[in-house]
Amino acid sequence: MTLEGLALALSVGMTALTLAPATAERSSAGAPAGTPTTRYCLRVDPITGSRLETIQCRTRADCASLDVDVDQEWAENGVRVLG
Repeated sequence: MTLEGLALALSVGMTALTLAPATAERSSAGAPAGTPTTRYCLRVDPITGSRLETIQCRTRADCASLDVDVDQEWAENGVRVLG
């Protein structure tokens, strides 16, 4: 296998691994239920001038204080639930 073929095979494999879990979690209507201490990790807009994805994890109360509806944002920006 050539170096280019190996690079292509690895990139396709890594893409499939990274997309599968995120797609499964985002298919739900709202954020999963949790306790008051459960933190919901959501993608947020990156800092100006950066191309790095930013993920912030906050409780429902913290999100509510910032006027963010976790259930509404989860469909597009939900990443994972901690706790």
